[in-house]
Amino acid sequence: MAGGHRLLLENAQQVVMVCARRERFLARDALRSLAVLEGASVVVGTDGFIEAIGPADAIRKLFSEETFRERIDCSGKCILPGLVDAHTHPVWAGERVHEFAMKLAGATYMDIHQAGGGINFTVEHTRQASEEELFCSLQERLQCMMRAGTTLVECKSGYGLNLETELKMLRVIERARQQLPIGISATYCGAHSVPKGKTAPEAADEIINSHLPKLKELGQSGVIHVDNIDVFCEKGVFDLDSTRRILQSGKAMSLQINFHGDELHPMKAAELGAELGAQAISHLEEASDEGIAAMATARCAAILLPTTAYMLRLRQPRARKMVDEGVIVALGSDFNPNAYCFSMPMVMHLACVNMRMSMPEALAAATINAAYALGKSHTHGSLEVGKQGDLIIINSSRWEHLIYQFGGHHELIEYVVAKGKVIYKK
Repeated sequence: MAGGHRLLLENAQQVVMVCARRERFLARDALRSLAVLEGASVVVGTDGFIEAIGPADAIRKLFSEETFRERIDCSGKCILPGLVDAHTHPVWAGERVHEFAMKLAGATYMDIHQAGGGINFTVEHTRQASEEELFCSLQERLQCMMRAGTTLVECKSGYGLNLETELKMLRVIERARQQLPIGISATYCGAHSVPKGKTAPEAADEIINSHLPKLKELGQSGVIHVDNIDVFCEKGVFDLDSTRRILQSGKAMSLQINFHGDELHPMKAAELGAELGAQAISHLEEASDEGIAAMATARCAAILLPTTAYMLRLRQPRARKMVDEGVIVALGSDFNPNAYCFSMPMVMHLACVNMRMSMPEALAAATINAAYALGKSHTHGSLEVGKQGDLIIINSSRWEHLIYQFGGHHELIEYVVAKGKVIYKK
């Protein structure tokens, strides 16, 4: 213990560990009773990892002679793991507020897409934007997410649809990963839409033969770091065959499969993901009973996005059925120009009200299970000794207030901590 410690959080009313036995995820009955300590303290070491967690008196005795770079009195407050946002599109240029008005007037997602709006509109503006402009807007958006309690976020490319712009987006994500305190899982999503003038099989060929080899080369030389591969598997976008080919090629490069499926139409994407050993599939509003059962067996996480179903007035994903079947349910904000939400506390609230999840289920889905969906639950998603010291402190005597107070997270969240360093203080 020489040289002191980074952070002591003393005497919290509640410390929500979420897990206490190194679980990689929580499913079925394990979601009902999260690990919560009353009257507890947390110590984070100089390496940024949790060194001790337990009753306040025991921690006080154990560390009575020790020095800390920072101490925070958490009396009457709650400590929770940093939130994990498992699905975002945060790198883009071109506002789409006008499309929100179109949706309110009755236009569907595909109506707007086919009229040259949606992804295509954002692609045009993102192609024209400089790398510096994209980085500055990404930095602002990630800071908004941090203030809402997110300490690990998945960031996708996908508004380039050509190699040059996709690489520009991935360089911006890499710069953020190196310069900002928030944790980032980077996703290549070049198959977000079929570029104008191409068919889905032609676009898939270009991705497999041109994009992916370049990603591999830049990854090996350390220019960019990509964790996941994504495809928008949807009617009128990438069909099941093209999706399979792209995902298999990405998996052959050691990328985790983490893709959009069964959102607007039943595509059997859930079955495909289970078959390919996907780490996660997002959306799943139209997933079949067979697909849900296959995901549970394959331990493929379902990243549910309550903001998307809410804003597009879609059928909600069947979260209750998934939980009951044993699927590993995670949550994401789906932050993008079509679903402009930075806040995982609001996502959890919507998951509880619209998808009928309980508050413990929603918190697990936004912490340990979201970390699992990104392949990072061995280091993130719960407060346990040896895990990264990412956490939030809320000014409330019960942790449930973070979900219950819809839109109230700005007042509740007093500190956000990453690797034992305060990255936001109210």
